[in-house]
Amino acid sequence: MNMVKSLFLAGLLAFAPASVSAQEAAPAPQPAVAAPAGTGTESAPAADAKPARLAMKPTEGIGMPKAAEVTFQEQFTDTGKYARWIHDGVLLPIITIITLFVLGLLIWVIVRFRRAANPEPSKTSHNTLIEVIWTLVPVLILVGIAIPSIDLLARQYTPAPKDALTVKVTGYQWYWGYEYPDNGISEIVSNMLPAEEAKKSGEPELLGVDNRLVLPAGRPIKILITAADVIHSFSVPALWVKEDAVPGRINEKSFTIEKPGVYYGQCSELCGARHGFMPIAIEALPPAEFDAWVASQGGHAKGAEAAAAAAPAAPAEAAAAPAENAAEPAAATN
Repeated sequence: MNMVKSLFLAGLLAFAPASVSAQEAAPAPQPAVAAPAGTGTESAPAADAKPARLAMKPTEGIGMPKAAEVTFQEQFTDTGKYARWIHDGVLLPIITIITLFVLGLLIWVIVRFRRAANPEPSKTSHNTLIEVIWTLVPVLILVGIAIPSIDLLARQYTPAPKDALTVKVTGYQWYWGYEYPDNGISEIVSNMLPAEEAKKSGEPELLGVDNRLVLPAGRPIKILITAADVIHSFSVPALWVKEDAVPGRINEKSFTIEKPGVYYGQCSELCGARHGFMPIAIEALPPAEFDAWVASQGGHAKGAEAAAAAAPAAPAEAAAAPAENAAEPAAATN
């Protein structure tokens, strides 16, 4: 019996090293590590993650060209509406009346004074009344056109109010960069979308971009426009905005967008081989949504940094005031 126990123990001791070495050789379980973004193996976002903001869908015919359009695009700024009124309500009627008058006068002269009807031409010349009329009437017409035109020029160059949001626009070959100095948001680069991607997103042809210029509707905006390489031109017809972007120089344009929407434009200065492929897309949001967008970009409200810098000084001044007040009664008792 003792011999059987001895043999059993010897067998256990013989197999024990093998089992221990096998356990040491087995790899220890590794902690789960999230796959880096962009590998295609990332997991779905957590349930409490905030969804990305959906870009505003463009409205057909608003802020973009229309088929068979013969006048300016519908305007969404005060200056733009005034300019379109000058064009449609002043210039076009004057041009139409003058054109029809001259055409009728030519037809009458051709018929009335043709050789068959007037074999002996008149020798009359220097009609004083006619000469006064054809001198005075054009002068009055030009004065009538000049008054609203000069007013429009003054409106276009009126400085932005102090509370206007400042945005810096930089033209590059061949894309745009947008910076928000008032909100602490660094430059956002905007490139044209590929044709297939733009079509899927419902963007107009050759006008869709990957990053729009986001602005608030109903708030005054001051845009500082420059360029990094050659002369570009920042042009958005529906907002009556067209200003050259010149390297080494900053041009200013101010306006207020009347209603939310998406407004498109293009570079309007020949700037190189891809000049026709650097569109502009402005997304005008309601003020509350714009403030939320600024926060999502890591920015802050206009003037927030100055207010935060001034805030620590206020408690110190408030603490000093009670100390001074307490010193006055003590001096009185002495």
